[in-house]
Amino acid sequence: MMSKRAGGRLLGAVLVAFVAVVSGCAGPVDVGKLPGVYRDDETGGEVRLDSDGTFSATDVAMGETSDPADFSGRWKFHDSQTSSDFIYLTVEDGGLGRTGGVQLYTKGEETVYFQFDPDGPPTLELDKVDAP
Repeated sequence: MMSKRAGGRLLGAVLVAFVAVVSGCAGPVDVGKLPGVYRDDETGGEVRLDSDGTFSATDVAMGETSDPADFSGRWKFHDSQTSSDFIYLTVEDGGLGRTGGVQLYTKGEETVYFQFDPDGPPTLELDKVDAP
């Protein structure tokens, strides 16, 4: 039988772990706040999400060994109930060769990122900036 003191410590440890996990999750995303320009100052990569559902990407490297590319098309937000929310970029201009689309993940409305290795860290993170 577990003592009250040991049971209380166990409950406390579980609550601390739960708070740590929940605090690491991004909150809900307001789709109306997503349109804008997102940029990585280090690489110069930029993604522009327009309110009409179109996008353009400039100088975006699609992986560690690829050269930066420019591409455009349409975007749609996917509110995932089981994993990370993401914006699906449907590439319409052939700017990525045979790639028809990519996922752009959200960290709220102010930061988006590409993650080409599902087990790795974000490949390219872009922060919302004031449009020029």
